[in-house]
Amino acid sequence: MPTSFGGRRPLLAFAALVPVLGLALGAGEGRAQGETAAVTAPIVPDLMDLPAAANPRATQMLQLSIARAGQRLVSVGEGGIVLLSDDGGANWRQATSVPVSVTLTEVAFADEKQGWAIGHSGVVLHSADGGETWGRQLDGNGAARAVLAEAEALKAAGNPAADAALRNANYMIADGPDKPFLGISFIDDKRGWIVGAYGLALETRDGGASWQSIAARIPNKGGKHLYAVAPLDGGLVVAGEQGALFAAPGLDAAFTAVESPYDGTFFGLLGLQGGGLLAYGLKGNAWRADAGLADWRRIDLGADATVTAGLRLADGSLLLGDEGGRLLRSTDEGASFVPMGSAGGTGLTAVRQAADGAFVVAGPRGNHRIDSNPKAQEAY
Repeated sequence: MPTSFGGRRPLLAFAALVPVLGLALGAGEGRAQGETAAVTAPIVPDLMDLPAAANPRATQMLQLSIARAGQRLVSVGEGGIVLLSDDGGANWRQATSVPVSVTLTEVAFADEKQGWAIGHSGVVLHSADGGETWGRQLDGNGAARAVLAEAEALKAAGNPAADAALRNANYMIADGPDKPFLGISFIDDKRGWIVGAYGLALETRDGGASWQSIAARIPNKGGKHLYAVAPLDGGLVVAGEQGALFAAPGLDAAFTAVESPYDGTFFGLLGLQGGGLLAYGLKGNAWRADAGLADWRRIDLGADATVTAGLRLADGSLLLGDEGGRLLRSTDEGASFVPMGSAGGTGLTAVRQAADGAFVVAGPRGNHRIDSNPKAQEAY
């Protein structure tokens, strides 16, 4: 079992994944297959039981993900900080109640009320009131138990992979809640998936009331860290470090490994019309494939800054954001991208579009709104 974890994005290092900003540019980068770096992620299970404190500087703290909850914007970041905006990102306030102080890495909403946030220590939070208050649905201990239950089911079925799965599950239980979740996707208020470090992959069919491991369905040799999960053409696709790409033709089907176009880390995915895929990540890498995911072409983005965010707009165009602060737009289904200008400063970690069309970007000093962008409303 691996013994190290690299950050989802360079700025996750800032949030204490590693002691020096920028050292976590994707676990496994520059190493041979299966090798790992020194242990860098601190184990902080006590923060799982420490509610996020009201902080007068909350709006200036590192934020890592933004989601739309109807007209509201919800963002998450370090210290369990959850921020809410009801005026399109012009002003932000801290959520009323968050039960943890661990760094939250990603947030997603199925509608204006039901949302989930994931983060360090295997935390999964749920909100039923548009992000105002949150409850804990899962932590790393529960995730390890889910992995063990899956391994025991394999053993009972006589699956030859059971022994390795049991060893891995017992390692996770012994390690405690030290592994972060990094990617999340919900297709409605019941069905969703989360992925994370060391190949963690779980699903829920009841809005997070229960979670089941699906790691055995993913042929993730070596337990590579997984950073993104997304629906694609009736199925699912998962991406991670060392060029890891896995696709399932249906929501309940087994995954197969996709031959990757490069061996660097993928941080995000965007499904394309007709079943194609855009995968993006380190050093300006953005790769596009049509249906079947067999033929890949690298898209020239004009710079080698790591691509940290992507979304589809309601008008059909695609948007990418990179750590250099650039926003790039495609009107030809990802075949090419044109810079729209700078989002202001560097370190962009997320981008979302407000109900009035303005873009809101997240970074190391919180969120800020950009009014000068095209007025195209983002689709859920």
